[in-house]
Amino acid sequence: MDTAKTAARSPGLVWSLRGRRPQDIGVTADGERPGHAWDWRDARGEGVRVCVVDSGVEGGHPLIGRVDGAWAVTKGEHGIRVLETEATDSCGHGTACAGIIRRTAPECELYSVQVLGRTFGGTGDVLLAGLRWAIREGFDVINLSLSTTRVRFVEELRSLADEAYFRGTVIVASAHNTPVESFPWRFASVISVGSHAEDEPELHLYNPQPPVEFFAPGQNVQVAWLDGKTIRTTGNSYATPYISGLCARILSRHRRLTSFQLKTALYLSAANVHIGMRGAP
Repeated sequence: MDTAKTAARSPGLVWSLRGRRPQDIGVTADGERPGHAWDWRDARGEGVRVCVVDSGVEGGHPLIGRVDGAWAVTKGEHGIRVLETEATDSCGHGTACAGIIRRTAPECELYSVQVLGRTFGGTGDVLLAGLRWAIREGFDVINLSLSTTRVRFVEELRSLADEAYFRGTVIVASAHNTPVESFPWRFASVISVGSHAEDEPELHLYNPQPPVEFFAPGQNVQVAWLDGKTIRTTGNSYATPYISGLCARILSRHRRLTSFQLKTALYLSAANVHIGMRGAP
């Protein structure tokens, strides 16, 4: 099947918010906006364990500070193993994501599992091993700013996503940057994220046209990079850690929330969601 042609015939399949503004995707929701007891605007993510499954994280970066634990997935003659390592990054991508999480939830505990190499590449089996390990370690939030297009990994990824869901670990996964099928962001058991180009750095939006559920800042954003530096870049990868950080902030106030309750909190707090009776203006 030609997925590009399929996407062109299906205007509802939106991977990022381009050519439209928040007011173009307004949503009217039933119920009430969360009250004072649910206000997490001044929460800082304290006590919440966030794991970045990516290319590693550069420890001591000025925009990141301490990394509370780091592991790397290795593949060799002894098979695939997850080994503790120093907090280093093979290409910068994971550091960029960690910096956004730290900025959004500055007091969260930050961990790293390296599954990508120097060329931003990796294998499906290494991704599966790293994700499986992170889920079974019981992290509160896993940031997954990557995906695979290999269909042979889909069912195992789906099983892992479901395992995380029932264990109480929230996987926040980025949509592919182009309209192609990739996973695990397409699964309902994860929180899926695309990017918007609005100037407001604290703005997140709900997408009324799935499969992507939420949009966050990810276009022309400044991010941490290797050797203590920063760059400007664009991608759904960089919208995803903002939502991960926001989840950490919410969980630091409401530790017993499940994944679907977190989705509801993100939905009701999205800038384009207006509370009122269904069908009301």
